[in-house]
Amino acid sequence: MSISVSDLVTVRSRHPEAIAEAAARRVRRPLIGDSGRLMIVAADHPARGSLAVGGHKLAMANRVDLLERLCVALSRPGVDGVLATADILEDLLLLGALDGKVVMGSMNRGGLAGASFELDDRFTGHRPQDIERLRFDAGKLLLRIDYEDAGSLTTMVTAARAIDDMAERRLPVFVEPFISRRTGGKVVNDLSAEAVTKSIAIASGLAGTSAYTWLKVPVTEDADEMAAVMETSTLPAVLLGGDVGKSPQDQEEAYEKWRKALGLPTVQGLVVGRSLLYPAEGSVETAVDTAVGLL
Repeated sequence: MSISVSDLVTVRSRHPEAIAEAAARRVRRPLIGDSGRLMIVAADHPARGSLAVGGHKLAMANRVDLLERLCVALSRPGVDGVLATADILEDLLLLGALDGKVVMGSMNRGGLAGASFELDDRFTGHRPQDIERLRFDAGKLLLRIDYEDAGSLTTMVTAARAIDDMAERRLPVFVEPFISRRTGGKVVNDLSAEAVTKSIAIASGLAGTSAYTWLKVPVTEDADEMAAVMETSTLPAVLLGGDVGKSPQDQEEAYEKWRKALGLPTVQGLVVGRSLLYPAEGSVETAVDTAVGLL
């Protein structure tokens, strides 16, 4: 698909109501389709100022390029939907790319990458009422906890209330938990088995109900430890992809980790972004098809 910036700008500037109209007529589907698995492409990174992929600092900065990659990914067999912020989802709505897809709104993007307030991750994206109004299918929130940063408590409290608000609307919310720490001024997520276990336990217990809560979890450094880690909760979970590295070998190693973890009882699918949209080697089509094949 060749995307015209001028067409999008014309609609946005002259007919902003077209976004709500496109959302109202979008063909919806169940969260879990016939395959019983979930394959979601993620593109909510830019709103947190996180534009790098591998060694390219501004890889995700070109919006037309990103939209074209997303449209290709969404067109591939086995891809169920997309996770993104309002600006990207609304472009995709205008392009007609979201019919029959699961649409997940990204909720908290206030913890800007590299900021002093990164762990005070406020809800600056979709609110539960926005997701309901636009007839989207689910929400996602990021929960990074640093035991030495008081901002993490603000994030925990607001995350719990967001889960409550989503549950009131019977809307699923995918919680992405990490135990994090600052190393040399940079926030680093701890992917040890102990840390991921703790993060799952904390996330599972948030809010007044967990009925509509899903977990979005990383694969541990040692993939063989994931079986024990995932015994921490009975909540349904998807694996997150993240930035898998700069080389084709890094990508292959990531695929192998995902393959092992996808066989676990609570793991229902994958939510992967940069590594599929900007693969270290090959095309978006090939990367997406490979990931779908793991399911």
